Amino acid sequence: MSGLAKRLASQTAIYGVSSIVGRVLSYLLVPVYTARFAAAEYGIVTGLYAYVSFLNVVFTYGMETAFFRFANRPDTDRQELYNRVLTLLWLSSIVLTAVVALLARPLMSLLDLPPGQERYAIWIALILGLDAVAAIPFARLRLENKARKFASIRLANILIYVGLNLFFIVFCPDVVAGEYLSGMRPVVELLYDPTVGVGYVFLSNLAASAFTLVLLGKELLSFRPRFSLEPLRPLLRYAYPIMLMGLAGMVNETLDRILLPKWLPEGFYPGKSNLAAVGIYGACYKLSILMSLVIQAFRYAAEPFFFAQSSDKNSPRTFALVLKWFTLCCAVIFVAVSVNVDLVGSLFLRRPEYLEGLPVVPVLLMANLFLGVYYNLSVWFKLTDRTYFGTYISFAGAALTITLNFLLIPVLGYMGSAIATLACYFMMAAVCWWLGNRYFPVPYPIGRLAAWLLAAVAVVAFSWAIPVSNQWLGYALHIAITLAFVAALWLVERPAQALRSQPA
Repeated sequence: MSGLAKRLASQTAIYGVSSIVGRVLSYLLVPVYTARFAAAEYGIVTGLYAYVSFLNVVFTYGMETAFFRFANRPDTDRQELYNRVLTLLWLSSIVLTAVVALLARPLMSLLDLPPGQERYAIWIALILGLDAVAAIPFARLRLENKARKFASIRLANILIYVGLNLFFIVFCPDVVAGEYLSGMRPVVELLYDPTVGVGYVFLSNLAASAFTLVLLGKELLSFRPRFSLEPLRPLLRYAYPIMLMGLAGMVNETLDRILLPKWLPEGFYPGKSNLAAVGIYGACYKLSILMSLVIQAFRYAAEPFFFAQSSDKNSPRTFALVLKWFTLCCAVIFVAVSVNVDLVGSLFLRRPEYLEGLPVVPVLLMANLFLGVYYNLSVWFKLTDRTYFGTYISFAGAALTITLNFLLIPVLGYMGSAIATLACYFMMAAVCWWLGNRYFPVPYPIGRLAAWLLAAVAVVAFSWAIPVSNQWLGYALHIAITLAFVAALWLVERPAQALRSQPA
């Protein structure tokens, strides 16, 4: 790989400490949730966090990317830009938090929850407000290449979140039930209210978000309020297509968990409510998290990297090399998880009712792979200031997502939602590549990458088709198949050969 690509890989690895390691820690909560909560209860968490994904985009309205774009202009006073953007986010977050809190009852009714659960929505409103305020200080750390500090704070956030989840969902109920440390029961009963139930997931998130602002104290103390909107107009014009694109992206990413309980016929899954189906789908969706983690870590490093390299005459070749190795790494993850999904599922989904949804995992993994490819390809419209193309592509994806969910959920259940997600992200990546060839040509090795992805799908299909009666023999065979795929990829695409070859 080139020196620039290696630097991007290094930055991605550091951001991965917070994104991958931190998310893996939270991923370990999946066995806790699936052991402690019935599918219908977990459906509440899945459903509410689907709404959170939409609201996160509204609360930040594209200002993070706009901050990067304008901060990299040579005539920009970065401190003044930081002051103005953060002032705007402070004010808007206060207003939006109040609005969401006031609409708590309608929000909860969307999940068909009885009155009295509005506190969940209020806690979520506070989380959204705190996270929106933290977004620009985090963006400043990324802009200044302070990846280690960024990673440390993100990791601390996750550790607090995980620790509080374990305390309120495992430790406190066990102590109250007399499982152990019964002498601590009077103290625990002062802190723990069993009626909160899954609400402790949201309370843990709220506490972690609040502590994150404390850890960003240096960045927040350097902030000086600036209330003039006029200098921000160019940023807002740049940002609003990104916000619309983000909202459309959330349609593609999370709307299935909102539509599923509405469009799934009652009794589609015998003996299970629609909310339980959402819980099963949400838990199995978590098994595709490794792909999402790599994509998230890559995005943290890639956005400032792509902007910084935009003026380099060799940037197209660098971008092509980045896409190649990103896609190959994701292909390995796809094979590793899909081939071994029975083993992974038995480790993380602790109730048999959740295991029914495992067939959606390979579909969702491939969908997330194409989402990562799309993020790579989208560099062309960000660097050419044609962000409206991203909006068009995202809205086309949203229309396809809604249409396919409407058609497939009543017939295929949550597998229909998974297929809709895959079709959406594949279409977005294909259209983005086609348009990019017209406005910002990059020599991406599309044919070679398509061949590897087809090979990966064939390997997964082959492994699923082999009947193995012995469970442990099956695990060993699947691990061997995974290692064989990795070895084949390495032999063909090893770095020494990559250095001698040109992207084709």
